[in-house]
Amino acid sequence: MAVLPGLILALILAVAGQYLSELIGVKLMGLPKSPISAIMMAILLGILIRNTFTLPTALQPGIRFGLVRVLRFGIVLLGIRLSLGEVGAIGLKSLPVIIGTVGAALLLVTHLSRRLGLSGKLGTLIAVGTSICGATAIVATAPTIAARDDEVSYAVACITLFGVLAMLVYPFAGHWIFNGDPFAAGLFLGTSVHETAQVAGAGLVYQQYYDDPAALDVATVTKLVRNLGMLLVIPLMSIVYHRNHSDGTEPPKWWTMIPLFVVGFAIMSLIRTVGDMGDPAFGFIPAEQWQAIVGHTKEFAEFCLGIAMAAVGLGTSIKGLRDIGLKPLGVGLFSALLVGGVSIGLIMLLY
Repeated sequence: MAVLPGLILALILAVAGQYLSELIGVKLMGLPKSPISAIMMAILLGILIRNTFTLPTALQPGIRFGLVRVLRFGIVLLGIRLSLGEVGAIGLKSLPVIIGTVGAALLLVTHLSRRLGLSGKLGTLIAVGTSICGATAIVATAPTIAARDDEVSYAVACITLFGVLAMLVYPFAGHWIFNGDPFAAGLFLGTSVHETAQVAGAGLVYQQYYDDPAALDVATVTKLVRNLGMLLVIPLMSIVYHRNHSDGTEPPKWWTMIPLFVVGFAIMSLIRTVGDMGDPAFGFIPAEQWQAIVGHTKEFAEFCLGIAMAAVGLGTSIKGLRDIGLKPLGVGLFSALLVGGVSIGLIMLLY
């Protein structure tokens, strides 16, 4: 299969990240548990390899498969960590912060882009990618506003660069800013880190460093709710564009913008909810066996995410940023800091 070479490389890096974590933290530092995140090591290894060597094109399908399919499968399986009631409670609490950060990014980033002389389309793509769900939102928005290929590439590169930096820095910043409160830290990660993969990585890094899975749960649910903003924002961007242009492009159908892995996550939460309601679970699975199934599913979900995070590193090209120029990078940096700042302010104000 075409995906095997790249997928195997991502798997090797995920395992290598775990090995290095144990080697540095336990064997070299002599600690009972390594303080070094295996996920972070896998990401850094991927970035190092991607930007040191010229990777064969045969690896690209597998890297992409890990970054998209394996990631989404892992997120679906994460749904078993939470009941539907817990998912709903987190989603409702996160809404004010999501609305605030999305609104601020869309308004201020597009305004700054125009002031700096960037095309309105590029500014819109950076704003949408920062505020909702990174490259997915950029790719979905691009055809509705007739964006050029180079504008899409620049926007994706900006989102990738600052999203990866946020993924590596924000877990520690969130823990420090919110005094170790996992709900606040998870809400911060879910509303300020760009891509779904990057949010999952940040949540895993937080979990591994601070031994608290709650932040990953909150970050994941918050990000999935944030992703659903595509249902409103992308048609809105298309309407705004079509007021001034008429070139035959049409806004996408609303149902095409519902990420299926969000639905899968909800289904897994439903399965967890129903399974926990009875003893035996579902009328035939003993309680101890059901808890074992839940535990193994959680572990496999994190294993899938580990592979996806290695793929994130392998897909991060620093060299490709040279062609972008300082203005788009400046807008990307501003938008990342803006979303993070608004998120922190709203969380401190509301919670």
